[in-house]
Amino acid sequence: MGAIQYFRRFMNQYFLLIACLQLWSRITPVSPATTWGPLIIIFIVSASKEAWDDYNRYLSDKKANERKVWLVKDGIRRQIKAQEIHVGDIVWLHENDEIPCDLVLIGTSDPQGTCYVETSALDGETDLKTRIVPSISANLSVELLEKVKGVVECPNPDNDIRRFDANMRLFLPTIDNEKCPLTVNNTLLQSCYLRYTEWACGVAVYTGNETKSGMSRGTAEPKLTAADAMIDKLTIAIFLLQIVAVLVLGYFGNIWKDTQGLKQWYLMYPVKGPWYDFLVIPLRFELLCSIMIPISIKVTLDLAKGVYAKFIDWDEQMFDWETNTPAHSANTAISEDLGQVEYILSDKTGTLTENRMIFKQCCISNTTYGNDNGDALKDARLLNAVSSNDPDVIKFLMVMALCNTVVPVKSNDDTVSYKAQSQDEEALVNAASNLNVMLISKDSSTAEICFNGCKFRYELLDILEFTSDRKRMSVVVKDGQTGKIHLLSKGADEAILPRAYPGQQIQRYLEAVEMYSQLGLRTLCLGWRDLEEDEYKEWSKNFQEASCSLDNRESKIAEACHSLERDLYILGVTAIEDRLQDGVPETIKLLRNAGINVWMLTGDKQNTAIQIGLLCNLVTSEPNSQLLSISGKTEEDILRSLDTALLITKNTCETKLVAILKSVGYLTLAIGDGGNDVRMIQEANIGVGISGREGLQAARAADYSIGKFKFLKRLILIHGRYSYNRTAFISQYSFYKSLLICFIQILFAFLSGLSGTSLFNSISLMAYNVFYTSLPVMTIIFDKDISETTVLQYPQILHHSQAGRLLNPTTFCGWFGRSLYHALVVFFITVCAYADEKSEMQELSMVALSGCIWLQAFVVTMDTNSFTYPQIILIWGNFVAFYMINLILSAIPSLQIYTIMFRLCGQPSYWITMALTVAVGMGPVMAFRYFRNLYRPSAINILQQIEQSNGSIQPSRNVESAALKSARSNLTNLLSGSRRKRGSYYQPLLSEPAR
Repeated sequence: MGAIQYFRRFMNQYFLLIACLQLWSRITPVSPATTWGPLIIIFIVSASKEAWDDYNRYLSDKKANERKVWLVKDGIRRQIKAQEIHVGDIVWLHENDEIPCDLVLIGTSDPQGTCYVETSALDGETDLKTRIVPSISANLSVELLEKVKGVVECPNPDNDIRRFDANMRLFLPTIDNEKCPLTVNNTLLQSCYLRYTEWACGVAVYTGNETKSGMSRGTAEPKLTAADAMIDKLTIAIFLLQIVAVLVLGYFGNIWKDTQGLKQWYLMYPVKGPWYDFLVIPLRFELLCSIMIPISIKVTLDLAKGVYAKFIDWDEQMFDWETNTPAHSANTAISEDLGQVEYILSDKTGTLTENRMIFKQCCISNTTYGNDNGDALKDARLLNAVSSNDPDVIKFLMVMALCNTVVPVKSNDDTVSYKAQSQDEEALVNAASNLNVMLISKDSSTAEICFNGCKFRYELLDILEFTSDRKRMSVVVKDGQTGKIHLLSKGADEAILPRAYPGQQIQRYLEAVEMYSQLGLRTLCLGWRDLEEDEYKEWSKNFQEASCSLDNRESKIAEACHSLERDLYILGVTAIEDRLQDGVPETIKLLRNAGINVWMLTGDKQNTAIQIGLLCNLVTSEPNSQLLSISGKTEEDILRSLDTALLITKNTCETKLVAILKSVGYLTLAIGDGGNDVRMIQEANIGVGISGREGLQAARAADYSIGKFKFLKRLILIHGRYSYNRTAFISQYSFYKSLLICFIQILFAFLSGLSGTSLFNSISLMAYNVFYTSLPVMTIIFDKDISETTVLQYPQILHHSQAGRLLNPTTFCGWFGRSLYHALVVFFITVCAYADEKSEMQELSMVALSGCIWLQAFVVTMDTNSFTYPQIILIWGNFVAFYMINLILSAIPSLQIYTIMFRLCGQPSYWITMALTVAVGMGPVMAFRYFRNLYRPSAINILQQIEQSNGSIQPSRNVESAALKSARSNLTNLLSGSRRKRGSYYQPLLSEPAR
């Protein structure tokens, strides 16, 4: 971050202005170093971090730019640096090479025109992707590939790694120069790696920062936490108070100067000063009061938040041993927001479930299989139907085996495994294989099926890819034996069943879908249609034109698909199980007990969603539990349903739903595991990604990543709650210690003729902010008000942080009052003890400063709930360091405080003054807390007492017993009795209740 960017922040601009004013010797009461020193230190720390990051980026870019790659030009291969690649160049890759730019694949070593790429660096998905040579260049020899000329028409650069709508035309006498449509399946994208392919070559279409990877880079807008927003508001309030104080003190200071100051010969006030003379005293007070806003608060909080993030990274209880995945905090700035979450919006598949699809049941030709034992693959009736070549059953299995994007991979022992981008497709292909219809080979143009030992070859004419709008996919195949053309389709029931041929009875399939949904199974319907060759040719021409269109390609392709996917013969329904992850029901129950609304967003059928909701404790017997379908709902309808909705069936963008929740002030957390969840994760106040089977794209886009959903309870209840508590103390303490020293300065002004003179010397002021008071407060990052076990046992206490009870205007007023009271105590005890004719001003200053240090050590100690060795060392080690530093400074003759500390330490009155300051300053505070805990204990106070008594409370007074009972009652009623007030939209809406 450059200097300009650094000083765009209001607080930094404010302190820069103060530092500049201190350069005016006429008005500055202290050395400019008191502000310039901390400001420069903070700037250097921030700039050094940014410079280090920039340097590492430079090294990374340099390494990538200077990497050697093979280029083909005019039939000659030569090595160049990656940075020298231009659009239109042909790049030659070898196995395990990193792809240097975005390429259109034109040839590979595989005779079938395919290659494999690892995209983990781009989208986090570990499964290899298959890329296909476009049909126009599929049969070109190596010699022709090295000399080929052509044109690629492609869209403007964008960051959508799942879409590439382009065309290619080659100019060779041996081939047609008609346009060939290109999709993302024909591309090799930058940052990916070529795997299991001897060589591949492609045409560079995007280079440098215009690649899809380059377009995805960028700095995300920083998220502002609720605590940060409150701190900003408090800062503005203090700033306004400071302005008022400066104006009032400056006004009366000028009056005293005009009425009394001019009479004091030793002050040497000029009778007639310059025109700006009336500004001098107010500006002096501005400099004195500038310390009201702590200059170190941002650095202190940033350091604390960095430690919070490390606590998450180091949490062994959030380590997923199954996948060897630790929890990770990618955003170190928002940990305290985790403790204030009100709504969790969760994806279902792969987030709540394992994303391990298992084929369980099916319905074919009005006959259901797998009902008895829950496993259709072991149903004797289905096995008999397959062995007897039942036509509908065989067609059903053929659709399962062929209508997909699965790639079969043969191992050395001739066994076949499958690589699939969809877990549903993998489950269907494996199920078909178990029923003796095995997909054994597949390339861009053909597929081979083995059925009962016989091989059947099919020509893949067209693939009508799945889209979220159509909710189905189809393939057009040509039977290698009969020459007949067939359309094979699969998709959601609402996308397939209405397209049945007129007259087909589909009621049995509707009942099967309903039955499977009630079992919580995922359903797909399969269809078949025989095509006439003339019909196919006419449609293929229209489909080719739509595929080559650069404008509205998606809608034109969808229109062409609709025209073909009709009059289907419905073959049946598949039912696939996706089991819940371990610990999901317990986690959701705990989060709901903590007062968090947990929503499951799913595109499943309503009955399926309800069954999953029942299994994972989202839906209970509560009468106000409901399922909300937001298709067609207005924003007002959704807002009225916020408090009762538990399951959301979505036909719209999850991002909009998150935005609606945020618009009315709810703090949201979105959690998902796939690339389709990224926008929702980025839109929410907090995004959590699960490192799942769908890859790391969601995890990389999120603020936090975890291995399993069950770790969310520790992330929120433990790390979130502790982080909020600690941030609340650190921020308010930072204001307290700054206000304390400022109030003492103001009180001293009344003894110095309101002239704006500083009681404290420059070294003391600078050391006070940077050293004396910064280290003790950092001990709070280790503090735990109650143990982790107790937090998980009583999750309702999260409400304290949800409601912002520890950081709000009321609590800040308490700290403000404490700082004012302590300033009065320190000032008047010091003045009464040392303000005589024999005492020097520096002596008075050092006594007052010592009183501040003593009080703050006891404040931090009293507000600490659990002590560790680092805390004890920092609090009291800093206390000892204060005396050591000042004894050293007192030994330097050139300083104003020469011999001061030596003299004070030798005076019994000094130590009596310190003891009296602590007693008077801390006594009332301790007494107030004692009686409050005795007569009106909070739930947290009770839990602390339970822990101190090893789990049992033995009250010695009846009043204590009553208080304990009251606290226990309050603990169980936190959720119902203390919810935040909502706006006019907050009216329960019971629509489509869960049955």
